[in-house]
Amino acid sequence: MKSQPAFSVIDGLLQPAVQLFSPNYNERPDAEISLLVIHNISLPPGQFGGGHIGELFSNCLDPGAHPYFREVAGLEVSAHLLIDREGRVTQFVPFDKRAWHAGRSCYAGRENCNDFSIGIELEGTDDTPFSDRQYEVLSAVVGALLAHYPGLEPERITGHSDIAPGRKTDPGPRFDWERFRTLLAGN
Repeated sequence: MKSQPAFSVIDGLLQPAVQLFSPNYNERPDAEISLLVIHNISLPPGQFGGGHIGELFSNCLDPGAHPYFREVAGLEVSAHLLIDREGRVTQFVPFDKRAWHAGRSCYAGRENCNDFSIGIELEGTDDTPFSDRQYEVLSAVVGALLAHYPGLEPERITGHSDIAPGRKTDPGPRFDWERFRTLLAGN
């Protein structure tokens, strides 16, 4: 197992993480962060690497580079973080800002989850196992977030599919919640 970097949050930014700021965010109506949402994404679907996720979140995706990109190039979406297959972490939106990751959503009777959540994308698909490194880094990152944000608790970590049922399926059946929670408990 590779050694884990010690993650920390300073002024809404994860250290160490690559910072690639997205224009797709706005102010939170409520400063308290009390939910963490796990997603998956791959661009083109089922393909990994290539930097296309960063291009999408930065509104720089070339619609001519792949037929699928014509469908998504105009979307204004983002997440706070992306953890790629190798465990590299990129931050697109500071945690104190509202990233546009959840869309129409509801958690515990509260709608508009973007208002009070942090969104973490894992490079992957519903049908592909996530890498060992992704689980290791995800648990370390979430441990740092739990330590920094008092309103965020382990039981308030959920999948996109749980806050947007029938509309979203990620992180999908290949995401091993038990493995993630075991690793998180060990941090």
